[in-house]
Formats: sequence, C-alpha cells, structure tokens
Amino acid sequence: MLQSLEGVPGYDRESFVNVHQSGAQVTSIRLNPAKPVAEDRSDAISLHKSAVAGLTSPIPWTRYGYYLPQRPSFTFDPLFHAGTYYVQEASSMFVEQALVQHCDLAAPLKVLDLCAAPGGKSTHVQSLLSPGSLLVSNEVIKARAGVLVENLTKWGGVNCVVTNNDPAHFGRLEGFFDVLVVDAPCSGSGLFRRDPEAITEWSPSNVDLCQGRQQRILADAWPALKEDGLLVYSTCSYSIEEDEAILDWLMETFGCVSLPLQTPGDGIVEIQSGRGGWGYRFFPDRVRGEGFFLAVFRKKDAVSAVRHKVKPLDLLPAKEAAPLAGWIDVEGLRFLRHGQRLLAFPDALLSDLAILQSALYIQSAGTAMGELIRDKLVPDAALALSTRLSPSVPRIDVDFATAIRFLQRADLELDAAKGWQLLAYAGIPLGWVNVLPNRVNNYFPREWRIRSEAPKP
Repeated sequence: MLQSLEGVPGYDRESFVNVHQSGAQVTSIRLNPAKPVAEDRSDAISLHKSAVAGLTSPIPWTRYGYYLPQRPSFTFDPLFHAGTYYVQEASSMFVEQALVQHCDLAAPLKVLDLCAAPGGKSTHVQSLLSPGSLLVSNEVIKARAGVLVENLTKWGGVNCVVTNNDPAHFGRLEGFFDVLVVDAPCSGSGLFRRDPEAITEWSPSNVDLCQGRQQRILADAWPALKEDGLLVYSTCSYSIEEDEAILDWLMETFGCVSLPLQTPGDGIVEIQSGRGGWGYRFFPDRVRGEGFFLAVFRKKDAVSAVRHKVKPLDLLPAKEAAPLAGWIDVEGLRFLRHGQRLLAFPDALLSDLAILQSALYIQSAGTAMGELIRDKLVPDAALALSTRLSPSVPRIDVDFATAIRFLQRADLELDAAKGWQLLAYAGIPLGWVNVLPNRVNNYFPREWRIRSEAPKP
C-alpha cells in the first residue's frame, strides 16, 4: 500500500509511517446545536469530567467540532446518551464545507445520505439544514440501520426519515433530491491508525473490489439527484482507485462538474485529477485527523419532472390527535400512524413522505410519539429525546448516579408525583419513567442500555 501511494500529492512516506507507528490517537466530538447544555454544567458532571466540559480546541473546517485532550469514558456520560454531542472523526466533518460553500442552506432542501450508518454525517447534515428541509438517511444492512435510527433519534430532529434500501431502489425517485451524500464503503486504509486490524484486511484486490462497488452505488443512485443537484463523494481510503479514479469516472460517465472548495486550516491537500477534477485529501501526518478523501460535483444532465404514484398516509384525525398536544410543540406538525406507533412529522413534508413510502422501506420517520391506549399516550423514547418535546411535560432532574442507573435500565427509587415523568440530567432529557404507588418503571430502551458497571471515581 505504501508503494502504491508514491507520487500522490501530499504523501510523505517517512512521515506517514512515523505517525502510524507513534501510537498517537486523536479524539474529537461534534456538538448538537439544538441541545445546548447550560454553562454551569461542569458542576453537575464533574464526577466523570464530561467530554463537553472545557472545549478549547475547535476543528477548523466545522463550526460545531472540537478536539479533546484525551478520550474520556463516553459510555458513562449521560449527556452523550442524551444526544448533546456525537463522537466523530475530525476529518470526516469536512463534509460541512461542501454544503456551506455550494448550497443555500437557508432554503428547504431534500438531502439523501445514501450510506449513512452509524450516523455521523447524517447528524452533522441535519444540524446544517433549515427546519423546512428533509433528510433521508439510508443504510442497506438492516442491523446497521438500527444503529442509525438510534443515533438520529438521540439527535432529536423531526425532519428525518431512515430507510433500509439498496442504492438501486433510489433510481425510482428520479430527480427527487437536491443533495446526494455518498460516504462510500471502501478499503479502509484511512483508518489504519485507529484500527490496526484493518491493515490485515487490506489488499490490492480488495481496493479493486471496492472501486467496482463504489461505481455501482453511484450509478444506481445518480437518477435520484435533480438537475443542478450536488453530489458529495467521500471515502476513508488513500487509494487512487477509490479517490481520483472515481472522480474522473464520475466526470466522464455523467458529465458532472467538479467543484473546488476553500480549505480552512492547514494541511488539507488539494489535488486535481487527470480530467481536472478537484479532490481533497487528509493525511494524519498533516492534519489532526484520520485519512479521508472528499470531492464535490454539480449534476448537469437534464431531469424531466416525474409524477410519482403514492400510497396515502394514514393521518390521525384532529379529534384523535388532541391528546398529543400537551406532549410536543405541534406547530407545523401532523400525526400519522406507522404500524402500532404514532409519528409526528412536518406538515410541509407530508407529500414527500408519501412518495418515499411508496418507493422505499421506511425504518423510521419524524418523531415517534408512542401508542394511544384509551385516549392516553404511552410515550416513546424518541419523544423524550426530541427537540420538539413540550417544556410543560413533568420532569425530574437527577444526579449522576441516578442517571447512570436509569441508562443501565436498573431499578430506581424516586420521590416524585405519580404518572409519566421525564428524567433529565443537567437539564437535558434522557427518557421516561412511570411512577406507580409501589415502584418506578424504567422505560429506557433495552437495546440502548449501558451493559457495564460505572467505574469508581
């Protein structure tokens, strides 16, 4: 692999080898602007020195990202589980520059994150979009789609749809999306420093296999991008076959226009491919981050307007929806049934949801409210974590030890009024408990629970 990179702009073999052999690691997080934590949070979370305390080292190419001086125990930070920040590799946050520099982010956009699990780029993109925008996050592997749902749920946005489809299925949605983000499956050489086992899985034949897969994914999804739409392509590979060669292939095959980017900070390597396309390489000996490649394109093929056949949504009549008004900020939202659950979804995006439902398998959409049983809501975990949750919902602010017990789905003892209560930590909602006369039922999702014991302070 080292030999294959000779001649690549920005590659210095000795420096590259040294940084991989150094054992140095970079930890970075990205804050959720929709879930700000109070400035006095450090007193409430001093026991485990939460990752979001005392951030002083911003990542130059994103407004929300920060480097940490060391890697804390994220598992035992309640604010991590509450979705106030996401642990993400710093280089991959460069996707923000593609959108900021080449999109009108104040306008309502329809964005598809095609290879989205576990959710780093999706949560990032959601934070950048206007409230009237739609984000569709797709993952082809069903088990990974579940992790994607969890992370987007904790992020709290109401304008997201998670799908579990092959890229070819999106060809049914011709000209539907304004932006297509493809963080393509790759040979993974950019992660060698973080994951040494990836070295043993690398081979030239695997690079060739990945290149073919990347071309298929892009070709299958290309019809879904509208004329003048934006494609953001990225990999965590150093290989020319998966980076510059794909850039040239896209320009030759689809006639799209490669777009340059301004590069905040030092160390990002700007390259030009054989066909004159612009690409951006991240090397860990040049930037504080792992290996990454990104390129941006404007689609220029004409796309005719397509009238999609749609199945009607199962909207909840106003009378049945009345009991939900005290739980969520209902402005601009409608309620619909999805199986046994009720969902809240932006009214302005319902026609788009109907089209998606007719063409794709939807794993989740909007904010799951819960179930209505005898005109009373049994609230869903997603409602507790939603940024649209009503401030009038009864809540209990708990200490660190109680928050961890809740996240472990352990038994709790609370002195609280009977009925449904929102548990919060440092003012940020975590989830639901139901206080009964002789016990407290913990409703934190079993599949999300912390499975280990907290370290002693």
